[in-house]
Amino acid sequence: MKKLITLLLVVLTFNLQSFSSQTDSLQRLEPEVKHTKESMLIVQLLEMHHYRKLPLNDSLSSAILDSYIEVLDPSKSYFTEKDIREFEKYRFELDNETRKGNVKPAFDIFEAFQKRYFERMDYAKQNLITKEFNYSLEEYQDMNRKDDDWAKNIKELNDIWRKMVKNQKLGLKLNGKTEEEIIKIIEGRYARYIRTIEQYKSDDVFQTYMNALAEAYDPHTNYFNKHTSDNFKINMSLSLEGIGATLQTDNDYTKVVRIVPGGPADKSGMLHSDDRIIAVGQGEEGEMEDIIGWRIDDVVALIRGTKGTTVRLSVIPFEDGINGEAKTIHIVRDKVKLEDQAAKKEIVSVTRNGKDLNVGIIKIPSFYMDWEDYQKGKPDYKSTTRDVKKLVGELESDGVDGLVIDLRNNGGGSLAEAIELTGLFINEGPVVQVRPSDPRRQIEVGQDTIPGVVYEGPLTILINRFSASASEIFAGAIQDYKRGLIVGEQTFGKGTVQSVVDLGRFIPESRGKVGQLKLTLQKFYRVTGSSTQHKGVTPDIELPSAFSAEEFGESSMKSALPWDQITSTQFEVLNDVSDKLLEKLNNDFQERLKNDPELKVLVEETNELYKTINANEISLNEAERKMERDRIEAKKKNTKPEDTVVNAESGTTKSDSFPVDDKYLREGLVILADMITARIG
Repeated sequence: MKKLITLLLVVLTFNLQSFSSQTDSLQRLEPEVKHTKESMLIVQLLEMHHYRKLPLNDSLSSAILDSYIEVLDPSKSYFTEKDIREFEKYRFELDNETRKGNVKPAFDIFEAFQKRYFERMDYAKQNLITKEFNYSLEEYQDMNRKDDDWAKNIKELNDIWRKMVKNQKLGLKLNGKTEEEIIKIIEGRYARYIRTIEQYKSDDVFQTYMNALAEAYDPHTNYFNKHTSDNFKINMSLSLEGIGATLQTDNDYTKVVRIVPGGPADKSGMLHSDDRIIAVGQGEEGEMEDIIGWRIDDVVALIRGTKGTTVRLSVIPFEDGINGEAKTIHIVRDKVKLEDQAAKKEIVSVTRNGKDLNVGIIKIPSFYMDWEDYQKGKPDYKSTTRDVKKLVGELESDGVDGLVIDLRNNGGGSLAEAIELTGLFINEGPVVQVRPSDPRRQIEVGQDTIPGVVYEGPLTILINRFSASASEIFAGAIQDYKRGLIVGEQTFGKGTVQSVVDLGRFIPESRGKVGQLKLTLQKFYRVTGSSTQHKGVTPDIELPSAFSAEEFGESSMKSALPWDQITSTQFEVLNDVSDKLLEKLNNDFQERLKNDPELKVLVEETNELYKTINANEISLNEAERKMERDRIEAKKKNTKPEDTVVNAESGTTKSDSFPVDDKYLREGLVILADMITARIG
């Protein structure tokens, strides 16, 4: 999890003063005695218990070196080609040295990074921070340099930094700041950057390196030192008493990773995954504090607060891309209650091809279970399956003609709940296969063992790129049984299971001082034998998507485990969605792509979002930046399609009615309505 490790290694940029003397006086970080035992133990655990059963060899050593350098300098703005050539001597030695408990090479590389860091700080102070830039020139900054070549020399590095600082100053200028204010803000940032690197401990360097080693096995295998592990536990428990959002550092920015269902941020509807938070203010009038370059634990402490108080966030929306303008949002802090995260229902009355239909919608934000109440023996403990079963009963009492289950952005949760939820829609049978890392152990089959079906009517499952893990198990089983229709985007593709190992169990003398290893031990497979890894669930009807597998999802991760297949388990296909019906619904959808005004707008918006989030260059011309911002704002205000009448055989008509603003949900309702009318007809 490289992005997790950046919560400690914020990409450091500039400073306020000359650092030549500070570099000399900076304490040299060296491995500690405990790191020898920890590194040897981690290698043993990875080789013996990780799902892949790979020996730490020269091939992995090479991957570890590349990963470690990438974490230190992801934007290729510190090291030069010469530095990288110097590091080549470690390429096939890290495996041998780490196996012996020698992590000194990692500390040597980090020391080289520190040296380059302070050189860059000094250059920025002397030449860039107070420089008056010409914003009328036609030039651009490359915002994603991970695939670029390393700078050949210092001259090339200087130009990279010139554009970097110019972009930061222009961004503040466009937000209405004076030159004096801009310099003050940037100087404040750089002071924090310096404090961050000055606070680095040997444990932080060791964690960065060990995490690079762990991720060489797969992206969900990670090492956490004692400090990070403790902070993670604290933040997880306290985050539910703040705004209800999981955050991480992404280069200089604080990025929203996940919005907790039912939390204040979720209820506000103003903060979303992948949004970037650049400033935080307390109350309705407190001064906005610039947080670019802050450590993530400091950001969390600033955002978290007393229930009922207001926090203001300056946010650059993800959908606006690198040219986005910051918006200020207000969120009232509160504690997230389990009932706020629960599945919810609604009924929508729709008209399709002259037929009036009532459609039930159940939104499932996660696969949850109140383990505390369950263990106490409370008969009314909350769980996804119990709640959905109740909601389905209420919807059937209201006479719905069909049901949509919305799993978009559902990142998973309890495997047991995914199995039990599937059981509401199928009779007894297998739901998922789980393959252990030990080849001598049998493949386990997760079964629905309760006879009977709670709902037998027309069923559509709505998924997107961020439906993952337990969501993929449920949607995959519904698809394999042909019980319902899967509509949306290809899912995330996380088909692995992890377990956390406390290293103190194996090093008693260091208990309470060493960290934890999160280790991938199992892999999920569908009842057909197909792994959910990489491929996830491919929808029966695929809606337009702005999120490619190469950039979002498991397939975007270098060391992700491969897709593979095992023997199918025995199960009885229900065939509620026959091949003939599926062909008809897909043909109808393709026709609507040509004629339906709402669907055309969805395609246009999706294409626009794809271009926005994949843009890598940002203009350093003030007029061009203003024009792009104006275009983005105008686009947001002009997304309503014209009221067009089209042929009833090829699209929706003026007499059709689908009263929802959510275009993806609307298309799910259209497809379900077509499935209902096809079954009736």
